Amino acid sequence: MRKHYIDNLRSIAILILIPYHAAMAWNAWGEPNYMMLGTSRILSSFIVAFSPFLMPLLFLLAGMSTRYALVKRSTGQYIVERVKRLLVPLIFGTAVFMPVMTFIADKYNCGYKGSFVSHYSVFFSRFTDLTGADGGFSFGQFWFLLYLFVISLICIGIIALQKKITPKTDANPPIWLILLLGLPLPFIGGLLEIGGKSLVEFIYIFLLGYYVFANDKVVDKISRFKYIFLAVGIISGITNIYLFIWSGKSLDVINTVTNYLTEWFMVLALIGIGKDLLNQSGKISAFLSQRSFAIFSIHYVPIVLMQYLVSGIFMSDSAMMYLVPVLFAYVVTFIISEVFVRIPLLSFLIGVKPVDR
Repeated sequence: MRKHYIDNLRSIAILILIPYHAAMAWNAWGEPNYMMLGTSRILSSFIVAFSPFLMPLLFLLAGMSTRYALVKRSTGQYIVERVKRLLVPLIFGTAVFMPVMTFIADKYNCGYKGSFVSHYSVFFSRFTDLTGADGGFSFGQFWFLLYLFVISLICIGIIALQKKITPKTDANPPIWLILLLGLPLPFIGGLLEIGGKSLVEFIYIFLLGYYVFANDKVVDKISRFKYIFLAVGIISGITNIYLFIWSGKSLDVINTVTNYLTEWFMVLALIGIGKDLLNQSGKISAFLSQRSFAIFSIHYVPIVLMQYLVSGIFMSDSAMMYLVPVLFAYVVTFIISEVFVRIPLLSFLIGVKPVDR
C-alpha cells in the first residue's frame, strides 16, 4: 500500500523552498548568494525556522521510500532508477539551469559585462567557493541530488551487506529509544561537511528512514506524541532563531543544541502529522507528487531572474522585492514544470515520469 503522506510531505517541503530560497537574498549572516539585496532579520528568521529540519526531512523520506522501493525492485533496478531520477537531472540542471543563475550573480555581484554565451566558459573554469555567487561553478540546489545519489549508492551497499549477515531488519524501538536516536546528530553534523552540509549526518538520517521509520508500528508510536514533539520543536526553533538572529550574543554551544533539537523534534512531529493528516491522495496531491522533482529543479531560476529584474524598481521596498519574485517563481515554475512533464525527452532530463498529454 502506497504511503501517500510521504509524497505529500515531500511536495510540501519542496514548495516551501521557493520562499525559503528567495529569502536567502537577505540573509543576515553573510552567506554568499546569487543576489544580495540587503539584510533582514525577519526574512533571516524565516530561513532559520526551516533550515534545521527541511532537508533532513527529505533525506529521511528518501530512506523510507527506498525501503518500499526495494520490496519490488532488485538492487540493480534500484541503482538504474537512481541514475535516471538523480544523476541525469543533476547533470542536466548543473549544465543548463546553473549557468543562468551564476551569470546573473556575476553581473549583479561582480559587474560582469560579457554575454550569457561567453559566461559559459567562466562557469566551467572558475572554481572558488562553489556557491555560484561570483559567477563560478556551482551545483546550486542540485547539491541535494548529488548527495542523495551518492548516499543512495553507499546505503544500498550497506543494505546489501546487512541482508547477507541477517535478513531481519524490522526495527521497532520503544518511543524513548526513538527519541534517543537524535542524540548522535550534534556529534556527526560536522563530519564530511561541504558548504555546511554533512554527508555523514544525511547518511545516518537516510538509514534511519530505511531501518526505523519505514516500520508502520514506529510511525504509529510517533503519531501518538506528534503534538508534544511539535511543541518541543517550535519552542526550540524559536529559541534557535532568537539566539542566532536576534540576541546579538555568541552562544554557539546552546545554539547548536537548540538547532539539533529543532531538527529532530520537527522531523518526528511532521512524520506523525503526515501519517495522521496527510495520508490520502487526491487530484492536487497526485498533481504535486508527479511534478515535485521538476518543481525542485526549476524553481530557483525564476526567483533569481525576477530578483534581478526588480532590484532596480523596488530597491526601497523590501516587501515588494521579496513578494514579487516569490509569486512570479510559483507561477513560472508550475508553467515550465508542466511543459517538462508533458514532453518525454524533457521529462527524462528532469528525472520525472511523463504524464499523458
